[in-house]
Amino acid sequence: MEHNRERKWTTPKTIMAGNRNGYLYFACKRLLDVVLAILMLILLTPVMIIIAILIKLDSPGSIFFSQQRVGTKRHYVDGRMNWEIRIFPLYKFRSMVRDADPELHRAFFQAFIRNDRINMTALQQGEAHTLKLMNDPRVTWLGKLLRRSSLDELPQLWNVLKGDMSLVGPRPPIPYEVEMYEPWHHQRLAADPGLTGLWQVTARSSANFDEMVRLDIWYIEHQSLWLDLKILLKTPWVVVTSKGAV
Repeated sequence: MEHNRERKWTTPKTIMAGNRNGYLYFACKRLLDVVLAILMLILLTPVMIIIAILIKLDSPGSIFFSQQRVGTKRHYVDGRMNWEIRIFPLYKFRSMVRDADPELHRAFFQAFIRNDRINMTALQQGEAHTLKLMNDPRVTWLGKLLRRSSLDELPQLWNVLKGDMSLVGPRPPIPYEVEMYEPWHHQRLAADPGLTGLWQVTARSSANFDEMVRLDIWYIEHQSLWLDLKILLKTPWVVVTSKGAV
């Protein structure tokens, strides 16, 4: 498995999340995560085997890709819920060439977080219709298909089983992304990071960074099992139609 080596995370933080306890909700959410992740892994194992074979045939390198992401661990102090920021390895099917340089994505994210449309358009070689990085030369031919269908993210079901992630929640950022955050952006980290989320099923590639953060914060403030189920039910349609995917 290839590992993406980012700069060492040196500024751990704790995000305060108000006085909501949510013991029952988070227990039920975890049960739902485990049950559905196991079922999906069983059902999708043949698909994952085929993808693994195709990746091996398509380009040199490992089948899987591991990248450091920023997650959180929930804990309670005097009945108050806090989220301790931590680093965990996020798993994907490899969709890029071996040893891909992250600087292009770093530069694009810096422009994205600043809503710098001129630099974003230049970095994605004139593709101005989306707020996601297009025409990335690091992505393989097969990788483009995997990303467009979101199949490259299937190994994250193991992250869900391990407890690194939930099925629903804000997407876990790369450490260098968090280093560029404004203080209020950190509020989006006060939740279990997710495989899918409100942003993915509503705006995805049409929202700028601040709009994405506001959607994540809205989800955190209103999260419930019913909301999680609605997001999960909407996700297959978004994946099938490749809405906002690259």
